[in-house]
Amino acid sequence: MAAPDRKISGCWVVPEVYKHHEQKKVCISRPKYRDGRKAKAVKVYTINLESRYLMVQGVPAIGVMEELIQLCALYGTVEEYRPLDEYPSEEFTEVYLVKFQKLTSARAAKRHMDEKSFFGGVLHVCYVPEYESVEDIKMKLWDRRRYVIRAVQNIGPGWIDLHIAVQHCG
Repeated sequence: MAAPDRKISGCWVVPEVYKHHEQKKVCISRPKYRDGRKAKAVKVYTINLESRYLMVQGVPAIGVMEELIQLCALYGTVEEYRPLDEYPSEEFTEVYLVKFQKLTSARAAKRHMDEKSFFGGVLHVCYVPEYESVEDIKMKLWDRRRYVIRAVQNIGPGWIDLHIAVQHCG
């Protein structure tokens, strides 16, 4: 998903409110044995939905941008960040856009920071792949391809023989 074309050029254009920016409700249809310590919404992310760009919503509007970036830096190198003043938010809260150097850092930050209490507010963190350039998408897909090839090579030939044997029995 490349950034939507608007009058202002560059990747730091204020986004529209997309459906994937909304916080999901808690999943109540999970079997009891799958319930964790904390009730969660169940959502599957594919590689095209993940992004190095994260939108952090629900940040209290009390001038805590530096503290937020320090929190983000715990999970990896932050390349760029900025407030999204024009993005719709709840009263007395702000929205920030953060770009990480690596996708794995953004994954870790999203996993640990989403629904975390921060200066009296609860953060909502979501991926914003609409900010990615074509070059970013190519690199992301190339990295994923290398990861899959490496994972398949690590499985080894014994697993493939077992898999073929199971298919013939069934």
